[in-house]
Amino acid sequence: MPTQRIEIYDTTLRDGTQGEGFNLSLHDKLLIAQKLDELGVDYIEGGFPLSNPKDEAFFREIKAFNLASAKVAAFGMTRRRGIRAEDDPGMAALLAADTPVVTLVGKSSEFHVTKVLGVSLEENLAMIGDSVRLMRAAGRQVIYDAEHFFDAYRDNPEYAFKTLLAAQEAGASVLVLCDTNGGSMPEFVSQSVQAVKRQTSARLGIHTHNDAALAVANALAAVHAGADHVQGTINGVGERCGNMDLVPLVANLQLKYKLDCLRPGTLRHLTEVSRFVCETANLSPANGQPYVGSSAFAHKGGMHVHAVQKDSTTYEHVSPEAVGNSRKILVSELSGSSNIAAKAGKKFDIEHDKPLLRTVLEKVQDLENAGYHFEVAEASFELLVRKEIGRYKNFFTLDEYRVTVEKEDGGQPLSEATVLLHVNGKSEHRVAKGDGPVNALDNALRTGLSNHYPEIAQVHLTDYKVRVINSKDETAAKVRVVIECRRDRADGAKDTFGTIGVSENIIDASWQALVDAYDYHLIHCGEEKAAAPK
Repeated sequence: MPTQRIEIYDTTLRDGTQGEGFNLSLHDKLLIAQKLDELGVDYIEGGFPLSNPKDEAFFREIKAFNLASAKVAAFGMTRRRGIRAEDDPGMAALLAADTPVVTLVGKSSEFHVTKVLGVSLEENLAMIGDSVRLMRAAGRQVIYDAEHFFDAYRDNPEYAFKTLLAAQEAGASVLVLCDTNGGSMPEFVSQSVQAVKRQTSARLGIHTHNDAALAVANALAAVHAGADHVQGTINGVGERCGNMDLVPLVANLQLKYKLDCLRPGTLRHLTEVSRFVCETANLSPANGQPYVGSSAFAHKGGMHVHAVQKDSTTYEHVSPEAVGNSRKILVSELSGSSNIAAKAGKKFDIEHDKPLLRTVLEKVQDLENAGYHFEVAEASFELLVRKEIGRYKNFFTLDEYRVTVEKEDGGQPLSEATVLLHVNGKSEHRVAKGDGPVNALDNALRTGLSNHYPEIAQVHLTDYKVRVINSKDETAAKVRVVIECRRDRADGAKDTFGTIGVSENIIDASWQALVDAYDYHLIHCGEEKAAAPK
């Protein structure tokens, strides 16, 4: 195991964007680069300057950012066959990017050299050496990516070594061994890295892909064998099954192997950066992602919760705070009283009231049997508890609502909702239009409440999900509606919460979730106001 610092090389902005559904604007790339620098990565690969104007613009604009420690790298291929490196457009684009680091990818495989490039083995070695020398002569640090190295080493180790030596002798500071197809096994990666380490003097790096679900394992095997430079992407985004996920990689290096990477104290920002990349790319975070997923430290089984309440190490391999995450106690039909006590007991001072905890648990179990799902609707769960202990406030009563959707042949559907409420002893009859029936119903409800509760403007619906519960009933099936909201608190903080509704009627399920959302928000507004300094 190496004792020096492990360099972290991020290629989210280049290799990551080759993944299906992962797209970034220029502004997105600049924002993510800042976050990566704050996290403490050593290198940020910004893109391939010859491939598109966006990457060219990135290299121009990133110069204005005062990055604390990360070096920006431009990526490109070795020179073309039959042309001097000085005359190659790709080489010119790399130099024009004016980055301190240039990453060059070259062929390691005899098969790829002769069949794909269509050049001799000797010409490929010259292409590697010429390209590296040109970049070094221009004052650039050169990182050499040996494409398909492990497949090449398996087929013709002698030639695979020659390609690495051509880059090293020309001045490359890092030789990166790439498992480009993602199919190598950890033991083979380890053996190969050890063999290369014995015959080279440059720093060794590893670049793995996840096609066999072994990208992180292979990277750790390479580090154990002597590599001290690791390439990957945040959240493992990338082509096919993705690149190696830097998130669990750096957590494992620091927390399990006690190796130095990133900057001191930045590991606690790992969850924040992971979610920031998802949000920027408009992707949903993976709940089960190790270390940083919202479910990574979530406990559902009653036995587990009971143990974790006594000592978190019983079912947690590291502290969630170490990576900026938090523990979550889930409530479901699998829960025990320990779950209810942990979730709501201390907040409402009922953690030792076993009969009450049992009553709440039985209600949860009955409702989940009917299709409710409180894991994703913690606000609705809290309201359930409040109703049992007498700390629930009803802000309005519904007399009736009506929703209509009209559509003429060839036209757009028009939605309108009418609600008749009683609020603070007054009748409120409101009509509103919307982009759809749920939006129209929400608009009508908000209008009816806003004169009485102006703070209703501080809650915003951010996500809306519908799930069919019993699909065998086809269009008569029950549906579960879960909405996620953000509430802007008076102290400037922002909270997110989820509510739920279940019905055979999608509009009524939506109504239930909306009512829970507004009740939850208004209850908390009242309690926060009462607790504020006078």
